[in-house]
Amino acid sequence: MNDFSHLKKNLKKDFSQLKAIKVAVLGDTATQFLVQALRGMGFEKGFDLQILEAGFNQIERQVLDPNSELYASEPEIVIVFQSSHKLLGKYNKSKMDQHCLFASNEIKSIENVYSTLTHNLKAKVIYYNYTEIDDVVFGNYANKTESSFLFQLRKLNYELMVFASKNANLYICDISAIQNQVGKAIFFHTSVYMSTEMVFSIDVLPKVAFKTIDLISALTGKFKKCIILDLDNTIWGGIIGDDGLENIQIGSLGIGKAFSEFQYWIKKLKNRGIIVAVCSKNNESVAKAPFKNHPDMVLQLEDIAVFIANWDNKVDNIRKIQSVLNIGFDSMVFLDDNPFERNLVRENIPELRVPELPQDPADYLEYLYTLNLFETVSFTSEDAERTKLYQIEAQRNIVQQKFTNEDDFLKTLNMISLIEPFNSFSTPRVAQLSQRSNQFNLRTVRYTDADVERLAVSERHFTFAFTLEDKFGDNGLICVVILLKENNQTLFIDTWLMSCRVLKRGMEHFVLNTIVDFAKEHRYAFLKGEYIPTAKNEMVKDHYFNLGFEMNDGYWVLCLANYEKKKTFIRTKQ
Repeated sequence: MNDFSHLKKNLKKDFSQLKAIKVAVLGDTATQFLVQALRGMGFEKGFDLQILEAGFNQIERQVLDPNSELYASEPEIVIVFQSSHKLLGKYNKSKMDQHCLFASNEIKSIENVYSTLTHNLKAKVIYYNYTEIDDVVFGNYANKTESSFLFQLRKLNYELMVFASKNANLYICDISAIQNQVGKAIFFHTSVYMSTEMVFSIDVLPKVAFKTIDLISALTGKFKKCIILDLDNTIWGGIIGDDGLENIQIGSLGIGKAFSEFQYWIKKLKNRGIIVAVCSKNNESVAKAPFKNHPDMVLQLEDIAVFIANWDNKVDNIRKIQSVLNIGFDSMVFLDDNPFERNLVRENIPELRVPELPQDPADYLEYLYTLNLFETVSFTSEDAERTKLYQIEAQRNIVQQKFTNEDDFLKTLNMISLIEPFNSFSTPRVAQLSQRSNQFNLRTVRYTDADVERLAVSERHFTFAFTLEDKFGDNGLICVVILLKENNQTLFIDTWLMSCRVLKRGMEHFVLNTIVDFAKEHRYAFLKGEYIPTAKNEMVKDHYFNLGFEMNDGYWVLCLANYEKKKTFIRTKQ
């Protein structure tokens, strides 16, 4: 990770081609160096963070004053930083009989700040949690003394997590974890704080900025979706083809323990919704043997969405994996113990993240923890089924290759779609699909759960959530359309986004037929669409043109009077 001086140098570079995001930083201590670090790190991650730095210790004034610079700047993201040191000062000045209520009172203040912010701004709020400090008044007994500062501080961090879990637009940046990682002596310098009111040391600022930008990236739809694994000396010790099943290192003894713990981590990622793939130079039957027959294997074949083991070069095999999954290389991570393979993949697929694994497998996990590769801003019950969905997709691709005529293949799928307006069950999935969809996203919109709930009851919008199932399985919710009443004649397609898993199945034709029927039923004459280009959605550049829309004054317009339904092999589920 680059140091602070390098991040400062980034500030002199050209930001004009980067994605602009309006950010406000509110702090009760000095934040000017933090702002510099955030902008510099943002540059490295492809963002032009246009930051409003509020005045020193002006959180409440900026939030409560409707005419403040905060609201005038209309930020998309608000970062709030309240330091533990200021918190201790506040605790010291409070009455002793109020110490047991300190955390409860503080969380009420946070709730007020958040509710006021989100009432006045359509913004996401990032709160830095509280780093741990101990006034050592009670020593170890502080852990049993509710009135102690340490007890209240830990309680406050817990209550902040609970509050965030209940509010869709509130996210926590875990700077306390950074202090735990590097130590307080590196995180905080007393002399600097006393003279400058700056809580973060120069040395730790890049780590704070890195963690913050990871969260901002996830909020804008940039996050990792897939991990590709080598096998030999990556998820087990030894070479299965040479050493044999009984001699590979895995389990509870020696270095085998490191590989088992590594597999448990991969398993947890899979259960969270990260797609797991295998890319190994091996005979397939030999490579699969440990998954089937080794008693200490944590990962099983059902955990792997795409399994490729052959003697082709790994660059080509990774491209095969990408073609099956149909996700961007920049959303994938490749782990391999071999430096030659890592460098080969880096050179040929530069968008792919290829961490430099340590030589000692015992260090794999601790190193990977520091990279925070799989930041997310959502989690739904469907995430746990993601591997199964992609395994089914791989089966479809295999079957499709047997057909020379695409229509013949589509007919055999027996595709059915359920169409419903947004509801409490679909809300988290709609929000997540908006955050994950980059390629098939006409206007690159992003929604939180709260946004979806608002749209569901809006009198100006019509909402559609489409599922898709076929003979291979259920894909779940795969398409979202939101129509806006522009006038009595026209419905504007505010949102049209779709999972790339279902491309080339005629879903776009089915969706258009559906919304045209709806528009006609409600006596509208025109559908109006817009394509806003981004670095990732070029694949839908001609979407409206291909569907028969005509360009008119910068928008795509479809006259419904003479519309002929598109051919599709998808039926509506009743």
